[in-house]
Amino acid sequence: MMNNAYFFNGVPWFDQNGETVNAHGACVLKEGNKYYLFGEYKTNDVNKFVGFSCYSSYNLSDWHFEVLALPPQEQGLLGPDRIGERVKVLKNHKTGTFVMLMHTDNLKYTDPCIGLATCDSIDGTFEFQGPLLFEGKPIRMWDMGTFVDENGTAYLLLHEGDIYRLSDDNLTAVEKVAENIAPGGESPAMFHHGDNYFMMFSNKTSWERNDNYYFVSNNLHGPWNEQGLFCPKGSLTYNSQCFFVFSLEADGKTVPLYMGDRWSFPRQASSATQVWLPITVVKEDKCSILEYWPVWASESISQVFLEGMDKPLPFRSNQRGDSVDYTFEGSQIIVYGISDCHGGYAEFSIYDDTGEFIHRTIIDFYSLVPDSSMKYVSPKLSHGSYTLKVGVMGENGVWFKKDGKQFGSDDYFVTLESIKVCT
Repeated sequence: MMNNAYFFNGVPWFDQNGETVNAHGACVLKEGNKYYLFGEYKTNDVNKFVGFSCYSSYNLSDWHFEVLALPPQEQGLLGPDRIGERVKVLKNHKTGTFVMLMHTDNLKYTDPCIGLATCDSIDGTFEFQGPLLFEGKPIRMWDMGTFVDENGTAYLLLHEGDIYRLSDDNLTAVEKVAENIAPGGESPAMFHHGDNYFMMFSNKTSWERNDNYYFVSNNLHGPWNEQGLFCPKGSLTYNSQCFFVFSLEADGKTVPLYMGDRWSFPRQASSATQVWLPITVVKEDKCSILEYWPVWASESISQVFLEGMDKPLPFRSNQRGDSVDYTFEGSQIIVYGISDCHGGYAEFSIYDDTGEFIHRTIIDFYSLVPDSSMKYVSPKLSHGSYTLKVGVMGENGVWFKKDGKQFGSDDYFVTLESIKVCT
């Protein structure tokens, strides 16, 4: 039986209702003995704001849907046909108020503005306040992140590498600390270790993954020194894009935890996944993620190798309607496969021994860099006999940048290799 604290990378997670955890461009806060995950609540058909989600967990593994933390507004920056992205939540320890910042925009991404919302409780519904102001004017930028220093001072991080210090109540920006650190960079994330600040960026490749990179400085005002990549070159940051660094306290130590998205346009709600990995500060001013851990234990921050034999399940097809069934007895099933630039979407369905439908999700077999790894970890089931059916949907992820450049898959292949059953 699996340990509840095991963390799985690159596969959909499921909440207490068996629904896919839908929280992207996200952040994590710890309040009391619970972790809270806030993220973009995506759809499978259109890229527009439908809300920001809030989930809670005691172990970073079992997630409980709490609330739609900020729903669409009737009008304004987050009104109909608007974009809401990169949500970040701060706790102001002086006022006790929770402050939410986000990128707002129109559907063409030509009207960017940093928005502000507040709430008295971490698991409540936030009230949208309007734009975040600096010197009385809205900050009209887009990709953003946040960072809170050890003394409680909060900062807004922006694409291209601008940094703003927030007021003591976190409700306005009061100082432009640095600018243009990383021309061409987006999705900023930051952590502090020793005497240095580490600031991570992604390249601008739309929802495609790329080799993320970082800068280091011993002062937020700079100078900032580019240090290159923090994951192996060509791994495309283990097929992910940075969005936040969380200080994870476990096993008597504090470790910076990289958090990244694996986008899956257009099926962001069901198929986009996440990659969370511990960061190692190799030297005083250098950091890296030394290797990819498919499974790790959050309590000990160590890689986990699952027990049990893998059983072959060879299957490869790009024909819509082709499928393969596997009958198993246990409480959970893991499926391993290959994703590459020819991959498409597959429907995974589980039925009990009477043929009654139990669970369904959609898995994306696309990745620009070929990846042989686990693709699906089922929800935990009551011990029994089940049948897993994997079907080729004949759909794939394809999207376009503003300039018309096409990204995504060139075929519809679904490639399976093996399965592992947990009793």
